[in-house]
Amino acid sequence: MKPRHKTAPDSPDQLFDIDSLLNDEEKAVRSTVRQFVDEKVKPHVADWYDTGQLPARELARQFGEIGLLGMHLEGYGCAGMSATAYGLACLELEAGDSGIRSLVSVQGSLAMQAIHAYGSEDQRTQWLPTMASGEAIGCFGLTEPDHGSDPGGMRTLAKRDGEDWVLSGTKMWITNGSVADVAVVWAQTEDGIRGFVVPTSTTGFTANEITTKMSLRASVTSELVLDGVRLPSSAMLPGAQGLSGPLGCLSEARFGIVFGVMGAARDCLETAIDYARTREQFGRPLGAFQLTQAKLADMTLEYGKGVLLALHLGRLKDAGRVAPKQVSLGKLNNAREAIRIARQCRTILGANGITSEYPVMRHANNLESVLTYEGTSEMHALVIGQALTGHQAFR
Repeated sequence: MKPRHKTAPDSPDQLFDIDSLLNDEEKAVRSTVRQFVDEKVKPHVADWYDTGQLPARELARQFGEIGLLGMHLEGYGCAGMSATAYGLACLELEAGDSGIRSLVSVQGSLAMQAIHAYGSEDQRTQWLPTMASGEAIGCFGLTEPDHGSDPGGMRTLAKRDGEDWVLSGTKMWITNGSVADVAVVWAQTEDGIRGFVVPTSTTGFTANEITTKMSLRASVTSELVLDGVRLPSSAMLPGAQGLSGPLGCLSEARFGIVFGVMGAARDCLETAIDYARTREQFGRPLGAFQLTQAKLADMTLEYGKGVLLALHLGRLKDAGRVAPKQVSLGKLNNAREAIRIARQCRTILGANGITSEYPVMRHANNLESVLTYEGTSEMHALVIGQALTGHQAFR
């Protein structure tokens, strides 16, 4: 019998020749963030996940030092880099953990983006430089206990009282909430939905951390309670009225997710490939069996297609031509395929796949949340359906 032929292995990125699609700046960003994650996140993240404790302030300052926070924004201490470079940073962050990428996404694409796009000059100069450096942390208060996919039904109210605004209501599932210095809170007013910049030290503002999570445990998630929070008139974001403001920020955050989930998928895939090469059963490595190779081939195809889709959307965004419905395409496909890859990788690792010694089950659990937040898969499917048929099916 002839010996089985063995060739030098390729990585999934090598098979798709991803490097040929990136410019030098994008490669440099990817390399910097990957090194940071390898040195500062991966050695500790399993413990953070197990304990449900994240050193968010320390990480935020470290992210600020390498220019990650609000890196796609211009001015005010922000790096002003391309959308594609930001996406690649999200990919590398989520290869560490979805919660780590969430910290950066909420800071830059939600809280900072809202102030940058819709805020007054005073609001921008007061908050953006310290948020870019990581000295101040922000959160984004949109979702409520009874209103997730339908934010237009929010019950948080902002009422005029002389020259002031008084806010009352509750926000739920707010990333960074209990460590934030500032919250961008959306509320109903007589003139429709408006956004407010709320220092978290304001009387009547309380943030309660949610600890009963099976997913995103290496992330700070909170309930915000606003009990008669009094703000000056200057706290309102002047450039946003109606849902277009918060939805515009959500589209920015979803764009980062399109890239980010492929980082989680890659980490699972690389772990499974390495395991299959070294774990022996029936006298040979798991990777020498046809069924294992079929699993790895199918997962690599979906991973590569997801990265190519993300890069395509990044190029469209850098050219000023991406539409929210196209971001929905990316979020729906990539989040869905990433969780499938994580689950399939777990089967290759067998019982070892459920332990914290390997990152696969942690990624799978995290991706359950990512599948839901910034728009559920069902909502993104309806966005795409409306684009194809012209009929809205949300109500």
